[in-house]
Amino acid sequence: MLTIIDKYILKRYLATFAVMLLLFIPIGIVVDVSEKINKMLENKVPFLEIALYYYNFTVYFANSLFPIFLFLSVIWFTSKLANDTEIIAILSSGISFTRFLRPYIIGASIVSVFVLLMGFFVVPAASEGFNNFRYTYLKGGGKEAMRGDNTDVYRQISDDEFIYVNSFNTESKTAFNFSLEKFKDQKLVHKITASRIKYNIKDSTYTMYDYTKRTVGELNDKIEKLPQKDAVFTFDLEDLTPVVYIAETLSLGKLNAFIEKEKERGSSNINVYLVVLYKKYSVPVSAFILTIIAVAVSSMKRRGGMGTNLAIGIALAFAFVFFDKIFGVLAEKSSIPPMLAVWLPNIAFGILAIYLLRNAKR
Repeated sequence: MLTIIDKYILKRYLATFAVMLLLFIPIGIVVDVSEKINKMLENKVPFLEIALYYYNFTVYFANSLFPIFLFLSVIWFTSKLANDTEIIAILSSGISFTRFLRPYIIGASIVSVFVLLMGFFVVPAASEGFNNFRYTYLKGGGKEAMRGDNTDVYRQISDDEFIYVNSFNTESKTAFNFSLEKFKDQKLVHKITASRIKYNIKDSTYTMYDYTKRTVGELNDKIEKLPQKDAVFTFDLEDLTPVVYIAETLSLGKLNAFIEKEKERGSSNINVYLVVLYKKYSVPVSAFILTIIAVAVSSMKRRGGMGTNLAIGIALAFAFVFFDKIFGVLAEKSSIPPMLAVWLPNIAFGILAIYLLRNAKR
C-alpha cells in the first residue's frame, strides 16, 4: 500500500516530468519554426501538412530527449524537497533511504512502461511522418535523398539467387543494368540481364527491356533474347534501397521481421537496424538508472542550493546522451556488437548509480 508520503512524492515525480515536457517542447517547436519557416514558405507547404509535422515533431522530440527531461525533473523537485528540509524530516522519522526511494521506482516504472509502448507503436509512425516531411519539403534531393546510396546495389534475395542493379530511380520505379543469377550446388544455372527493369504497381509484375537469359548446359549454353519481357519476381525493387530511416518507422513486429529479412539478404546496414531495435528496450531501462542517480545527487542539501544540483544534473544528463549517441554511431560504423554498444551507457551509468546511492545512504 502507498503511504501519504509515497503518494506525495509520486505525484510530484509525474507532475514535474509532465511540466518539464510541456515547458521544453514548445521551445523546441519555436526554435524549429524559426529555422524552417523560410523553406516552408518557399515550397508552399499546406498548413495541414505543417500541423501534422509538428505533431510528429512533438512525439519525436520528446522521445529523443526523454532521458534529459526525466533526469532534470527528478533533480528539480528532489532538490526542492531537500532545500525545504522535507527529506531530512522523512528520514528522521525512521524511514530508510531505500524505503524513501520506493515512490521514485514506482514513478520510473510508470514512465518506463509508457515510453516502451510509445517506442513500440506510436514513435515509429511519428518518425516516419517527421522524416518524410523533412526530406520532401526541407532537404535538397527530395525522395531520392531518402534512399541514400542507391547505385551499384548487389543483394542476395534467396538462398541461391542474387540480383544486381547499377542504379535505381524511386520515382519511376525503374532499375538500370539489371542482372539476376541463380545457382545450384554453387554452380551457375542461369543468368538474366536487362538494360532496365520497371516495376508495374497495378499487377506487381516487372517489365525487362533488352532481355537476355543465358541457361548454362553441360555441353552448350542456351541463350534467349527479347526486346521486352514481363515477369514475376519474389523481390520488390524498393527493397533494394530502403529509405535511410526505415527501421525507425517500423513497429516492433514489423521491425523484427524486417531485420530477419535483411539478415538473410546479407544487408550491410544490419547494425543500423539492430541499434534501433535494442534502443527500444534500453531507453526505458535508463529511466530507473537516471532516477536513482538524480535522487542520490539531489537528496542532500548543498550550499549552492538547487543551482548546484541542477548544474550537476545537467552535466550528467548530457554526458549520458553524449555516450548514448557515440556508442550508437560506433555500433553502426565499426565492429562493436550493436547490443553491447547500445547497453554500455546503461551499464556505465548503472555502476555510477550504485556508487552514488551507497554514498547517499551514508
